[in-house]
Amino acid sequence: MGAPRYDEHPGWILDLTARHDEQQSDAQETRRVTVHVCDTCRSGQEAADAPRDGALLSERTKTLAAEGRDVIEIRAVACLANCKRGLSASIQSADGWSYVFGDLTTEAAADLLTGARLLATSPDGLMPWKGRPDTLKRGMIARIPPLRSISPES
Repeated sequence: MGAPRYDEHPGWILDLTARHDEQQSDAQETRRVTVHVCDTCRSGQEAADAPRDGALLSERTKTLAAEGRDVIEIRAVACLANCKRGLSASIQSADGWSYVFGDLTTEAAADLLTGARLLATSPDGLMPWKGRPDTLKRGMIARIPPLRSISPES
């Protein structure tokens, strides 16, 4: 088994400046992960003329991500069609599983980033249960398989 090839794992970010033996022992391969936050979600608690709670969660998540050193992309989306489960977000991996969450609060930004980090560093492309914030355990709506695993023959 030779050195890992970047083109064989297009969703991974590798430290290409390190020697191969350093990569194997010190560097951890990281998947590209995107957090999508529904910015049109309403919690039902906000005043009619106030910003929607989904927009607040989206901005808080972007702010926290910008403060960290993570390679996590945060995107606001118009609707995740999960209105009965309150504020919603998804955590999507380019080459691993993706997750949809509901019943979030405007304070869930740190939990979303924790979940994104767990997914980004997962060796098998699944977000581990251990270490996952309770918000993401209780609020999980769906786990979606990687696109590469969905074939016409399936």
